[in-house]
Parts: sequence; structure tokens; C-alpha cells
Amino acid sequence: MKIAIASLGQDPTSEVSPQAGRAPYYLIFEDGELVEAWKNVFKIGGGGVGLAVAKVMADKNVKKVISGRLGEKMKEALKEKGIDFEEKTGVIKELL
Repeated sequence: MKIAIASLGQDPTSEVSPQAGRAPYYLIFEDGELVEAWKNVFKIGGGGVGLAVAKVMADKNVKKVISGRLGEKMKEALKEKGIDFEEKTGVIKELL
């Protein structure tokens, strides 16, 4: 199962980003292994950031998103795409 974690950095020793839509990176894990460090190209921009990130996660076949805080619109978009989500904080490798 693919899990995407909003991250402040590009590796598992990074902290979980406090914001989902504007997270600098998403670390994507499959079966506990890091398979991609996706640079969030939407972190700087206008509205609709959470919707755009949710679409990318669906396109990447992610089944769960973990972040410090998810906005209501992003939560709705993830639900519509069948992606679970959880709000957590801490060091990414400790959450795995």
C-alpha cells in the first residue's frame, strides 16, 4: 500500500509538515520503503492547492496521506478519491 507523508525535507529523518497543501515535499512509501520524494510544485500559489495535491496523490495511486493538518477542502478531495488521511506530527521514520 502506498502512503504519502507531507514532509519538510526529502528523507525519512525529516519532520512531518504542519500543513498538507503547502508541504514542501511528500515522501511516498510502498510497503515501508521510500519510493519517491515528490517536490510539491503547488506549495507556492493561490487557492486550490489542497485539491491539486489530492489529484496528484490519486494519480500516484496513494491510499493514505499523513500530514500535520489537512484543510477541509483537501479532506473532501481525498475522500472523493478514496484516499484515507490522518493528522500526525513528529519525525517521519518514527511514524512508520
